[in-house]
Amino acid sequence: MTDQNIAKKFGVTPDELYNLLQKKEPLLLFDLSSQDAYNEGHINGAVHAVCDARAKDTIMPKIPKNVKLVLVDDDGTISEETAKMMRSFGLDAHYLQGGMKNWNKDLVKGSPPTAITPDKLWKKMQDQNIFLLDVRDSDEFSDFNIPGSVNISLSDLFKFENISNIPRDKEIITICPHGNMAMVATFALARNGIKSHILEGGLAGWSQVLNTVKAAKNPTVIQVEKVGKGCLSHVIVSEDEAIVIDPLYPAEKYLEVARQEGARITKIIDTHQHADHVSAAQQLANLTGATMHESGLEIWNRSYDFLDDKQEITFGKSRLRVIHTPGHTPGSLSYVVDEKYVFTGDILFIESIGRPDLRDKAEEFAGQLYDSLHNKLLKLPSNMIVFPTHHGVSIKPVDEVFSTTIEKAKEHDILKLSKEEFVKQVVSVTIPRPMNYQKIIQINKGTIPLIQTDIPNLELGPNRCSITANR
Repeated sequence: MTDQNIAKKFGVTPDELYNLLQKKEPLLLFDLSSQDAYNEGHINGAVHAVCDARAKDTIMPKIPKNVKLVLVDDDGTISEETAKMMRSFGLDAHYLQGGMKNWNKDLVKGSPPTAITPDKLWKKMQDQNIFLLDVRDSDEFSDFNIPGSVNISLSDLFKFENISNIPRDKEIITICPHGNMAMVATFALARNGIKSHILEGGLAGWSQVLNTVKAAKNPTVIQVEKVGKGCLSHVIVSEDEAIVIDPLYPAEKYLEVARQEGARITKIIDTHQHADHVSAAQQLANLTGATMHESGLEIWNRSYDFLDDKQEITFGKSRLRVIHTPGHTPGSLSYVVDEKYVFTGDILFIESIGRPDLRDKAEEFAGQLYDSLHNKLLKLPSNMIVFPTHHGVSIKPVDEVFSTTIEKAKEHDILKLSKEEFVKQVVSVTIPRPMNYQKIIQINKGTIPLIQTDIPNLELGPNRCSITANR
């Protein structure tokens, strides 16, 4: 039967499918059987697929309408129904008549293409022999991406000129938000003789990678970076005690850091109610039995050991001094440790300042932000080291550490304006808000419960906590 006749009919016979597979024309073969059945034996070139709401919303719109799809399952029942649905969306979808029970050709065993974990990818990032292929649409890619990745959308991946630009001598890793489109891309590449791997969990998984670096000593400061979002957290160790500022998920990372430093975590503090990521403070307190402190100038639905302006905390031989620095949130606090370091939360960044609009009081908070910066933080000693809670995508670490000094921070152009000009300019800035920020605020506030498995999806995307940076 000719290709034209196959296109007109809804189902294909095993012989017709076999002939299609021998050709080099674009074809996607989706196996809707169970994972176990797929692993036991599947048609060579088939990708295991789950037909659910996410697949319908995220994968189907990306599949080119000029690419032939063939669906298979155990007996053809589910694949026929699914193919009908896909055809209603304009896709060239077909199904294997009689399903796998009717397939009389060879099968291959084994699981789908191998995946690389986000942590392993992070360790490989300096390797010149990897090629990161992001298959999202260009607008999604430009919003945020893994540095060094190349964007070829899934719909464009089937074009010969794009396939020919993919190197054959590098380890190729396909990337998408959750891994579904990357799986399809991997099989599309395989059809062209290109082997690749999938980023496990996609960009949502990437957003959970934590990297640690020793940032200072006497007392020791360990900087913990959530590399996929530019979020920063800090562990300060004095003698055998450690205090954690703005802990990130997964909380177990801080137990590892404390063990390496021979210290026990005794105090946990947030600088403010975060809007771009879920605070791990409560979880870390549960794991360690440490005292959990929060700003007494924010509104909470839980009870903590609250902190106020000018309060002091001691740990080991060190002293932490609290400064109330509203502007990003009404109760934002900054912490000065041993008059050497200041942890500024989302008030003062390396390259910019925090945004005042996430609580819908931009003008009021902008005035507070100006006062916090000029009347408090910028009056600290010029050589004091500033450790913020985020960094922008354009900022590169110095000796692997993200920090600045009060003296360098004073060079920000926006800090040279009068208060009136400052408020006017800050309020006029319009950038997208962090994804899921309202729900994240409510979780951190204690208003709604946290389901830990939801964290990667909640935190997917840039942090967007600066008035200029779009991490």
